[in-house]
Amino acid sequence: MGPPDAPTRSLPLKARALRWLSQREHSRHELRAKLLHAGAADDAQLDGLLDQLAAQGLLSDARFVESRVHARQGRFGNRRIEQELRRHGVLPDPELRQRLRATELARAQEVWRKKFGHAMADAAGRARQARFLAARGFSAEVVRKVVAGDIGDEAA
Repeated sequence: MGPPDAPTRSLPLKARALRWLSQREHSRHELRAKLLHAGAADDAQLDGLLDQLAAQGLLSDARFVESRVHARQGRFGNRRIEQELRRHGVLPDPELRQRLRATELARAQEVWRKKFGHAMADAAGRARQARFLAARGFSAEVVRKVVAGDIGDEAA
């Protein structure tokens, strides 16, 4: 084989899949697309390989969702996280959605605190803070509460 940065095109299909899976979790949809792009021959062979990897516990959409949510929840809101998961062909289960919903206000406060640290006195400053949080996928209600400082007992 060549140097470690050699293209994966020369590797067999399973070796390419294992190489990508060893680097990070992938959703089935994402790994399938990568393998098709890398020149996988036919759909039946590819689906068989993906089924085999899933049966061996090497490919798991649930594990992918957990890892992606864990990596993103400290910086992004629910909308942004779910949008990214949909791009990868998966969705969080209802329990995970509920957990994210329950922590969204606290997560938004922490993101806001790290970026700004204090409330703005003028409307233009508050609007800038609101746009910042909205762009990160936090809900309009959460953005309003954080920017207005209207937190109350919900953050506890």
